[in-house]
Amino acid sequence: MTTTEAPVPVRSPLPASLAGRTAVILGGSSGIGLAAGELLASAGARIVLASRDRTRLDAAVARVAAAGTAAEVLGTAADVTDENAVEEVFERAGTVDHVLVTAGRPVGMGPLTGLTRDVVRDAVEGPAWAVLAVARAAARRMPPGGSITLTSGILVRRPRPGMSAPVAAGGAVETLTRALAVEYAPARLRVNAIRFGAFDTPLLRTAYGAASGAEGDAAMAEAGGSMPLGRFGTAEEAASAALFLMANTYMNGEILTVDGGQSLL
Repeated sequence: MTTTEAPVPVRSPLPASLAGRTAVILGGSSGIGLAAGELLASAGARIVLASRDRTRLDAAVARVAAAGTAAEVLGTAADVTDENAVEEVFERAGTVDHVLVTAGRPVGMGPLTGLTRDVVRDAVEGPAWAVLAVARAAARRMPPGGSITLTSGILVRRPRPGMSAPVAAGGAVETLTRALAVEYAPARLRVNAIRFGAFDTPLLRTAYGAASGAEGDAAMAEAGGSMPLGRFGTAEEAASAALFLMANTYMNGEILTVDGGQSLL
């Protein structure tokens, strides 16, 4: 990472300004990450998808490549908790303009009395270290104006019983967002996070036991009926927030809530 006294570059805050830029998506083989890849493809970006599952990753690369006029779509198998694997992703990507981290899922769920120290350490330390490893690897390869977008969830604001460890992990991500935004500001790099509500993704469908297809769609429609807007959000609606943060060069250190009003209930 280099330090510069120059102002952050000013570009159009519209997604069209992402054309030709390189975006790395960690967790890009399904759900919100995959939707972000498709939206970036429609904007003409160069996209590097990273995911642990090689089969799903190959399918995602093909799907993103077919979604628009992407400059290039690459896929790299990697576990975001493996620092060496993260370094390899960015080595392959080369110069990077934007990073989106959607990898990971809540772990350590259950009453605190039933959690061991090792479980809590994995639940909290794992996501926090992954953020730091990604930020360190990305910043060394970013020109001024680059951005890193992290993700958390609305349970940080509205905790539920049995979710202490995942909430702590989300809180750590949000705190690191602000800390990294301050640390990287002299290099004119931006760090933001999106606090997501419930969106209709494969992860949420698994939680509700809803399969794909018409039957699963009906189950999700019924489950989403209690949401303020009468449905769960789509992965594309969630992913569009990431493109906004990438394109708007004056967004820095922000925690953007995208939940369709769920945190108001």
